[in-house]
Amino acid sequence: MMSVLICGVMTVFAQSKMDDERMSRDIEIAENVLQTLLRQEFGKRNFFPYEVNGTYMPGYGVTFRLPNDFKMPMGFMMDSEPLTINYSSSGTTSTYSVNGRAVTVTSEDSEEPARDVAKVRSPKARQKSSSNTDSVRMAYNTKIIEASKTFLADYGDLISQLPADERIVISNRGDGNQHYWYGANLDVKRTMLLIETTKGDVTQFKQGKLTRDQLLSKMKVVNTETVDELNPDLELLSSIFNRLYRPDLSKTYYSEGNIYYERLKDFGVIYYMTVVSSSRDGYGRFSIPTLKMDDVDQETRDKKVKELYPAFEKEVKENVLEYGRTLRSLKEEENLIFNVRVTQCVKCGIPSSLEFTVKNSVLSEYNSGKLTKEAALTKIAVKKGPNQ
Repeated sequence: MMSVLICGVMTVFAQSKMDDERMSRDIEIAENVLQTLLRQEFGKRNFFPYEVNGTYMPGYGVTFRLPNDFKMPMGFMMDSEPLTINYSSSGTTSTYSVNGRAVTVTSEDSEEPARDVAKVRSPKARQKSSSNTDSVRMAYNTKIIEASKTFLADYGDLISQLPADERIVISNRGDGNQHYWYGANLDVKRTMLLIETTKGDVTQFKQGKLTRDQLLSKMKVVNTETVDELNPDLELLSSIFNRLYRPDLSKTYYSEGNIYYERLKDFGVIYYMTVVSSSRDGYGRFSIPTLKMDDVDQETRDKKVKELYPAFEKEVKENVLEYGRTLRSLKEEENLIFNVRVTQCVKCGIPSSLEFTVKNSVLSEYNSGKLTKEAALTKIAVKKGPNQ
């Protein structure tokens, strides 16, 4: 009996491992397909290196991330003079030679490359009207959306193990804190693209239960841009969270740096926050200020980080509801989103990031007493990044 049991466990383990390998393979193949469709959409003449990275999150689905604004060839596309672009890549560093001028982009540090790209653009290009800039960006994003729709409809079923209720998402938003956008000296607006469907809808289309037009109409498509005007209520909410997550008030993790926000036209507002749990001295010992603990070793520090995580997630969700209801500048169907990069803790099994999303209509109903706190909290969606 023991032998049979051990063999059964080994079989389940092997099957689980094989499934993980299959998922990774499916995602890599899908990445290649989407990259090819994007190249075909823009044509070889306008080819620009375009990397797609896919990740799977159990319970949510697969997200394919496109380059953000800093890695898109917007600046190059608006020059009226012919451009010669040569490309080479090594590790996380990509080098572009634009009409003989070198531009280096490091994938782990997007702020400096953004300035370099801006410098390459000629004064003539920078003086063009905002309407021309908008038309170029609109045409560029339209091509991305069309290629993404084609990918989801025709090749979404390549993710063979994905459950019917999980999503396939294509987005140009990074997974984690995006505050490097702020302070970049660019004269173009940042955009947000999101094209999403469920594996179940793709399967129904493949089985003939949905027409292509019906599938396309069910896809969620977001194509919006940042709004530069300052809103006092958005600034106030940023200030509130900055204060809530200082070491002297927080009882879990605390904020590292300021909390930034991005207002997106007809979509809502996204706040970006990075939290840490401790600081380390030169001898490898840790201090955990929210717990008033000093001279802590790595094992104790990691144990405390894991213990604090559930309380942190619950607390942020409640604070999003409690203080988010102070917003006045959002429309009813717009979203309040908090994107949180979670403290590092290797092999602790906690998410690397959290994203809390709630409709402003929910906040309004809670504020007016039409929803109880418990009911309102159930309407806040929580998306968790890969475990550390």
